[in-house]
Amino acid sequence: MRRALLGHLLAGASLLFSGAAGTGASGGSPGGTGSGLDSPSGATWEAVAPGVELGSLSIRGQGEGRWTRVILLRMDPNAIRLRLASRLNPEFTQGAWTVEAAPPGAIAAFNAGQFSGIVPWGWTVMDGREIRPPGVGPLSTAVVVDSAGAVRFVPPDSIGPVRAQGGVALAFQSYPSLLVNDGEIPAALTTAGQGVGITHRDARLALCQLGDGRLLTLLTRFDGLGAVGESIPFGLTLAETADLLRRQGCRRAVALDGGISAQLAVRTDTEGWRAWQGWRKVPLGLVVERR
Repeated sequence: MRRALLGHLLAGASLLFSGAAGTGASGGSPGGTGSGLDSPSGATWEAVAPGVELGSLSIRGQGEGRWTRVILLRMDPNAIRLRLASRLNPEFTQGAWTVEAAPPGAIAAFNAGQFSGIVPWGWTVMDGREIRPPGVGPLSTAVVVDSAGAVRFVPPDSIGPVRAQGGVALAFQSYPSLLVNDGEIPAALTTAGQGVGITHRDARLALCQLGDGRLLTLLTRFDGLGAVGESIPFGLTLAETADLLRRQGCRRAVALDGGISAQLAVRTDTEGWRAWQGWRKVPLGLVVERR
């Protein structure tokens, strides 16, 4: 039923682009500092818990990115606790985690990292126990939380030393890195032939660290058909996503599994558990709780 509904939504969305010949509807700038993103106004924010804010803004990009709603979750690591959660179906054949699996006391939840089959890809540490060893990927980043709750974005060449040092309470690895060093967009996101589809547009989910140490989660939603079409996987390129994160003050960032996997939920005073669902269940999610 979901597959049929998705087919109808995609067919409807295609009508929006059928008259857009010559406007860059299926291509557009690969991004970078000249990504062409335009926002009529800045993000609006509301506090949902101590140290946690929910924000949103509309942006106009190229192609399918012309109708994009951006959901932002800003978090102070000193006020929250991050916890990885895993779930498989009874047959152990596919992931079964969604944001609806988050416990009643959770502030927020979203899918974490990439996966291969039924297991997370790359380094995975849950509750201080290593579940998966590090993966090999020059564009990867490991998000690491130590026993004191401090959060670090670790480049691939530093994962080994951090792992050997110990004291890791939580870790997951994802790719590609969107911002490295101090807000630099990797060349692979804007230069063809380096293993990244630089013109591919999709729904995006990413996690970043701001200059002041706070965390920011970004989710994009297609905004061309209203609420009924928001889960259609149309949106930004990776470079456009990186540029958008940098505009929000991010210094280091990594993409999480986007497309039909991308999902985020936040508990608010006005709407309760507000969820932006994905079409695919995944093996691993990240839950945000009060410290």
